[in-house]
Amino acid sequence: MLSRRDFLAKGSAFCAITVYAPGTLGAQSKILTPATPFIKEINSICEMCSTRCPITVESRLGKLFIRGNLNAKSFGGKVCARGTSGSKLLNDPHRLVKPIKRTGPRGSGQWQEIEWEEAYQLIAVNLNQVRDQYGPEAIAVSSKSGSLSNHAFHFGKAIGTPNIFSHGSTCPISYAVAAKVMFGNELKLDLENSKYILNFGHNLYEGVNMSMTRGLLAAQEKGTVKVVVFEPRLSVMADKADEWHAIKPGTDIAVVLALSHVLIEEQLYDESFVQQYVSGFEDFATSMARYSPEWASEVCGISAGDIRRIARELAAAAPAAIADHGHRCTFTPEEFDLRRGIYAINVLLGNIERKGGVYFAKNSKLYNKLAGEAVAPSLEKIKVEGLPTPVLPRIDLAQAQFKYAAKAGGLYQSIIPAALQQQPYAIKAWVMSRSNPVQTVTDRTQVQKALEAMDFVVACDVYISESAAYADVVLPESTYLERDEDISDYSAKSPAYALRQQATDTIGNTRPSWQIFKEIADAMALGQFFPWQDIADYQQRQVANNPELLPQLRKEGYLSFGIPLLMREPDMVAKFRQHYPNAQPVSERGDYGHQLQFTTPSGKIELSSPSLEKIAPGRSVISYRPVTLKQPGELYFIQGKSALHTNAATQNIPLLYDLQPDNPVWIHPDTAAKLGISDGDSITITSQVGEEQGTAKVTLGIRKDTVFAHMGFGSKNQELTRAFGKGVHCGALLPHATAAITGSNVHTTGVTIRRV
Repeated sequence: MLSRRDFLAKGSAFCAITVYAPGTLGAQSKILTPATPFIKEINSICEMCSTRCPITVESRLGKLFIRGNLNAKSFGGKVCARGTSGSKLLNDPHRLVKPIKRTGPRGSGQWQEIEWEEAYQLIAVNLNQVRDQYGPEAIAVSSKSGSLSNHAFHFGKAIGTPNIFSHGSTCPISYAVAAKVMFGNELKLDLENSKYILNFGHNLYEGVNMSMTRGLLAAQEKGTVKVVVFEPRLSVMADKADEWHAIKPGTDIAVVLALSHVLIEEQLYDESFVQQYVSGFEDFATSMARYSPEWASEVCGISAGDIRRIARELAAAAPAAIADHGHRCTFTPEEFDLRRGIYAINVLLGNIERKGGVYFAKNSKLYNKLAGEAVAPSLEKIKVEGLPTPVLPRIDLAQAQFKYAAKAGGLYQSIIPAALQQQPYAIKAWVMSRSNPVQTVTDRTQVQKALEAMDFVVACDVYISESAAYADVVLPESTYLERDEDISDYSAKSPAYALRQQATDTIGNTRPSWQIFKEIADAMALGQFFPWQDIADYQQRQVANNPELLPQLRKEGYLSFGIPLLMREPDMVAKFRQHYPNAQPVSERGDYGHQLQFTTPSGKIELSSPSLEKIAPGRSVISYRPVTLKQPGELYFIQGKSALHTNAATQNIPLLYDLQPDNPVWIHPDTAAKLGISDGDSITITSQVGEEQGTAKVTLGIRKDTVFAHMGFGSKNQELTRAFGKGVHCGALLPHATAAITGSNVHTTGVTIRRV
């Protein structure tokens, strides 16, 4: 039998021909008609990246056009390049529109189209068999985090498995865990009103978050902010900054600690704020006394004079000054103390709940309490009775230090040793929804082996992704333009909600994830745990106490309530009280600082954590610990996001592929000259776990000891015909390394490079 994969390999020598995999739109195009937009205009939510901007989908001449929803002011009524390309995803002939099952070895590209009922029965029989033989904990459920993950995670709970994972450990988990330990909740950034922004590789001009990016852009266009960036390469963010410091990879923490050293030593910190809101300052100050700018300079190469100057400038701009805690936090094994250290700078500046600083989202419960009236409606948390209690703990809780990480999405990479070495116990089945661990988890070879070792694998996706290629059954999810979803909370300085709505007919035989997991549960005799009839019923349950919210959201797509509020900003509090006559009384400062609550054991911001010390001895206080990220003779290999792609999800979409088909490897001219490499040369990159072919991009915009590539490229899956083999597969070069406490999958390693 000649598989599609073999055919492509042989056929490519004779002609350029496109052969579509079974179940894809291209294979069905003769029997399918193009999607028809429902109405002239509908408001919804984008899903071309994890920001999920509010959008308006417009129908003109039978085609879809996507723009920003003007109701969402902080998003500017705009979308990025990825957002505009949603219609290209909808009509991509390589997208999956019919269920398929594997007919050959895993990864062979041999598939057969099947109907939904057969797919459900295959899944039910195999998952029930694993559950009965090994226990429910032997089934792992993973999903990209966000609105679409709710139903996949609920399905995992219905099965009774504790092993439910988001993608967090491959991206943002470190700042979330650090915030949980220090504050009890995550923080947002008031970039637009800031006068000084300290940035450690949070590249908002490439890893675009439309609301945050526009806030930063607005501040820079006003000329009221100074931006200082510490990053090994000249990213777009660094290029647009007032200062770029090309810091050595993995040494950001040295600068962070030295900045706190100066703020404390020179008494530039907000002493009254610390006294009122902070626990553990004395221990923290004692630790910081060791980390002078001169010490930091020896570690990271940034001059002691610059570090002192920046600390003083930060203090002068406070409280309208920010140390940005970042997003993709995968730089170093010491992510936890790096992110805690960044948060600590904000604490010392006293910028919590101040204009131009950092703040907590104001959900309806808090906002209504402060206003003394029901300003914003509240969503009901849908509770399901009788869900089974897992018998065993999660696989990532084999080490107590990951207690906080387990509650923040878990250590995604812990599935690999559980599958291959049965450590701490065996995972035998994997259900993944819109997640691509073969690309995003480190050491691709080991991830592939883990998938091959599974008794059964289910993938729910819009493409036969690089991970779905190793599944037994692949279920075609409707794109975000073809489905309705839960109501989402978008609260920031005031409460806000948004709603994803179906904007066009469904192409082919796809289904939304809420329906897929409900129907799999039915097939497994677990339907009692999904009591809602459909998504409309689910939405009605969400607004049970505020039924008027749903029709308003269906019309507007995005709704905000009240006026902006920062609890320690007297002017904003005064306006708030004028707006709401029954509002809570203010403190002596004329603010709501006395209403600030931190859900930590002490009830305060914890610069030292006694509870953490119990599970991770020696970790209570923020400290410096040296790390080794490469060996002598190697170059640091780092990665980052592209403005044109979302991790490993968009490389096959026609418009975005045309704009950026691959990821050339950045290398400094002096380094390239020593290696005999010229711009555009084919190169081989070798690490301790893999070898990749790429193209050199010789540029002054990177350190001499470092090379860089955008992540998400180099697919080994021929079902993704456009993206197949284009560029460097970063995950294939990265060895497994996990950051302490946060469980972050470390994405920095050492490589050697040679010209092909």
